Amino acid sequence: MKSLLTISRAPQFSPNSVEKDRAIIEAVADRLRSSGCEVDLMAETAVIELPPEVMNGYTRILSMGRLPQTLDLLSAHHEKTINTAASVRICSNRKTLRQLMASIPSPLLPPPSTLLPPPYNGSTSCWLKRTEGWALHPDDVCFCRDKEALASAIQQFAKRGVDDYVVSTHVEGDLVKFYGIRGTDFFRCYYPNDDGQSKFGLERHNGPSHHYPFPMPAFRNDIDRLATAIGIHVYGGDAIIRRDGTYCIIDFNDWPSFSRCCDEAAKAIADIV
Repeated sequence: MKSLLTISRAPQFSPNSVEKDRAIIEAVADRLRSSGCEVDLMAETAVIELPPEVMNGYTRILSMGRLPQTLDLLSAHHEKTINTAASVRICSNRKTLRQLMASIPSPLLPPPSTLLPPPYNGSTSCWLKRTEGWALHPDDVCFCRDKEALASAIQQFAKRGVDDYVVSTHVEGDLVKFYGIRGTDFFRCYYPNDDGQSKFGLERHNGPSHHYPFPMPAFRNDIDRLATAIGIHVYGGDAIIRRDGTYCIIDFNDWPSFSRCCDEAAKAIADIV
């Protein structure tokens, strides 16, 4: 019998989503148990206290953890962990993500890369985001209508001790949330402005969805190549679909809550074990 460890996410990394994040890891654990596996479900704050011999005894580890201590611990178990500590760290650094996005241009669409939002040129609205870490509250991601608003937002960042950030031009189009599990057929897309699900309400800046047509196979293929470059299996993110059907990825995250498709995602995650 396989002995598996599933690790839930520390609450501070689940703003307005603690129950949703908990639901997906519990659903995965239940799926694995029903298939005959012995499964321990633990909070990442408890996992970092486990002795090495206990960690060594697990045949597979599935982790939503993001604490530095958790990632340090899981680094020693790279071969049997989903998602690996290395892939989670990449997702936490927007500059590293940008470099990977820029390295994977779509062969079906002209440059600039459809995977990368254009850099801010000062003439339109933009987004300000801290480079390191995840958005823990609304002030970590700021929509700025003009250069003056951006300057003010940067000042507020400085007051909070944030001096490393990225700025991207606001891209007009449909906001799409995608969820995927690499190595399976599972890939889903949703329009958050249709169902109203939101952590911080920032989706309102994109306006109502127009459902512009776009090449789904190419879109999925590009995202799969990005996930492969990152080395991640369970992922989600946000994209903008422009009026002409081109697209760009504006965010990419490790192990989302899959709140719109929890049961389907849990089955696919369990299947890759």
